Amino acid sequence: MGRRYAILDVFTNTALAGNPLAVVLDSDGLEDAQMQAIAKEFNLSETVFVSPPENPGHSANVRIFTPGVELPFAGHPTVGTAILLATERFGDVEGEQDAVVVLKQKIGVVRCAVVLRQHAAAFAEFDVPKLPEPAGPTNNNELIAEALGLEPSDIGFENHDPCRFKVGSPFNFVPVRDLDALTRAKPNMARWRKAFGHDEHNDAYVYCRETRSHESAFQARMFAPEMGIAEDPATGSAAAAFAGVVNFYDGLTEGTHHIRIEQGFIMGRPSLIDLEIDIERGKMHAVRIGGQAKLVARGELFV
Repeated sequence: MGRRYAILDVFTNTALAGNPLAVVLDSDGLEDAQMQAIAKEFNLSETVFVSPPENPGHSANVRIFTPGVELPFAGHPTVGTAILLATERFGDVEGEQDAVVVLKQKIGVVRCAVVLRQHAAAFAEFDVPKLPEPAGPTNNNELIAEALGLEPSDIGFENHDPCRFKVGSPFNFVPVRDLDALTRAKPNMARWRKAFGHDEHNDAYVYCRETRSHESAFQARMFAPEMGIAEDPATGSAAAAFAGVVNFYDGLTEGTHHIRIEQGFIMGRPSLIDLEIDIERGKMHAVRIGGQAKLVARGELFV
């Protein structure tokens, strides 16, 4: 008997766009090495393994793997898995159907609100389980520029400088002056570790203020070559940590801030990530990530 799996395109309302995700629904009995090998076999940026919850108040236990490593938390797997589990529960709907999906991940419990829509892409939004926090210093702009195939003058805009923040896994956040610099960015592996460190989470999230749509606030690219991801079409965990960057440099005011991030456009997988940041009494109070997803395939895994 095979293990059911599904493929979804996440952070998009269109099939064959956004960030593809594999979700293995019947993961009981799989060893860690098997899950890592299956993720390598799918060769997508992330593969999720779903098993029954230990807590009856949860919807599922999930583990998340890139082709190279396991992650404690990731955004597009959370959105895609929540939408898939809600679809499994309710099937085809008439009009709209609200659902709550509670996922136990290695980082902790992640609560997701899902809206299933008839003849349209479903939407999910989740509360980020931990607030973003600084993740240590960065290197100088010259080294960072070399690692990205750019000039030092391409690095930075306004008061934004390279920095590191994390929600689970850390990211190197690199502001660049415009879309032209963002388009030209390309990992230089001979300089990568010197610029971004030697650990397995030496990823670079490169962003600019210039966007394709007036409804978006930033466009970004995410490179994680040492995790087996040359470039990621949409990175929800990086967007969650990016909330710390935006708050630090832009000095967000009281209230809820709605920020749309474009990602994947340059690589031909356009994705839209909705980031919400609540500021109360001058401090970050909550962060939410939202996006749509389309189910594009189902199958069985004979492992």
